Amino acid sequence: MSTATGTPSAAGGTTSSDIPARLDRLPWSRWHWTIVVGLGTVWILDGLEVTVVGNIAARLSEPGSGLSISSGQVTGTAAALYVAGACVGALFWGRLTDHWGRRKLFMITLAVYLAATALTSLSTEAWWFFLFRFLTGFGIGGEYAAINSAIDELIPAAYRGRVDLMINGSFWLGAVGGSLLSILALDTAFFPENIGWRLTFALGAVLALVILLVRRHVPESPRWLLIHGRDREAEEIVSGIERRIEEERGEPLPAPEGRLEIRRRGSVTFREIARTVFGRYRRRAVLGFSLFIGQAFLYNAITFGFGAILTRFYDIPADRTGYYFAVIAVGNFFGPLLLGKLFDTVGRRVMISSTYLLSGVLLFATAWLFDRGALSATTLTACWCAVLFFASAGASSAYLTVSEIFPMETRAMSIAFFYALGTAAGGISGPLLFADLTGTGHVGDTVLAFQIGAALMCVAGLVAAGLAVRAEGRSLEDVATPLSSSSAEGAGEKGVGVG
Repeated sequence: MSTATGTPSAAGGTTSSDIPARLDRLPWSRWHWTIVVGLGTVWILDGLEVTVVGNIAARLSEPGSGLSISSGQVTGTAAALYVAGACVGALFWGRLTDHWGRRKLFMITLAVYLAATALTSLSTEAWWFFLFRFLTGFGIGGEYAAINSAIDELIPAAYRGRVDLMINGSFWLGAVGGSLLSILALDTAFFPENIGWRLTFALGAVLALVILLVRRHVPESPRWLLIHGRDREAEEIVSGIERRIEEERGEPLPAPEGRLEIRRRGSVTFREIARTVFGRYRRRAVLGFSLFIGQAFLYNAITFGFGAILTRFYDIPADRTGYYFAVIAVGNFFGPLLLGKLFDTVGRRVMISSTYLLSGVLLFATAWLFDRGALSATTLTACWCAVLFFASAGASSAYLTVSEIFPMETRAMSIAFFYALGTAAGGISGPLLFADLTGTGHVGDTVLAFQIGAALMCVAGLVAAGLAVRAEGRSLEDVATPLSSSSAEGAGEKGVGVG
């Protein structure tokens, strides 16, 4: 139970609570699956969005599509605007997530996504398409901060790594669906040229509505409630979870170990967030930037042009590239699914560094084979499947890393910072750069695109080998002491939070 001294809602009082320990000692249960479904399925929508746009680019640029736009504008300008919207949204909603709470924000941001993607389907002019691609990204960016914060704070420490990777990796289930959906949408035997692509965006809105209804049953983070002086609400939520799990298992839960002393305080300022992340935890900041920049260049740059590469170099019809991308997406999904448990057992440092390095080396090998003309459309797809099996686990671990290695009060904003800045470097400049490189039709330019992504993944892997935090099996409060903790003074990379 939580006990408090002083005035619970006022700055200056203190609270002694075992709520974090009670959440971490919970065994896996049906209740945890409801969290996975309610929060994790949004990445399926993100995967659907990105993949559909890449695969239907050729059709959108054709006469009769109902939209006056070029293929390069879809894979270049529109893709960059989507990512720019996600970066801006992450920063905008990230601050509100730490201030207003996880639950309120993951409901609002999903609603923004739903409205924007529905309006994208109504595009008749390029500017309308660009505007609502930006706003769709704006909603998705907020989801990254709110969802990853909530997941880490609700999932027990022993399962946090594998669950976080599995949820972030579910992006690729959406990519599989997007690839297959684009095949159907582009087949004029089923839908006219100006209708099929619109239905793909409309379907995304329908799926978002279903997820919104499921999310009503996901509670606010008890950890967030605790540090904001709402002890009674936190206690009610955790007690309710414990009762459900005890009824499910038919036996009492083990006693929790450890308590946390929380000092009442006002809101955390931007200056304090910056001082904490870039001052107290500067080595962790370097780690976060490296991981995000590496994976952003690989994914947001190269994969946006994959359909164009198949069409240009291997004469694969535009309405058949979805089959190839579906195979790659399956490989991406199985990476986090099969490797995720090792992040909790073998450990974060070994797994993060090895997945980044392996994917980088394999991508260099793919570039070499492509340059020699040794690959067909099928073998190129097989190479990418191998590369992204490891890269997807590494990329998912980037979100896991920045969501668990900084203090509770800065968690959502930290995710937003690293996602926005890392993705802006690789996800905005990347599509613009690589659209030009792959668009020239010269093998050497496409090889250079592959090599840039590979080099940045390898650099990030080396950084992780030296700086990754050993957070496996540890409570969030042990990995990074909350700023509100009575023991927070002086804690940092050389204090309580050190791996």
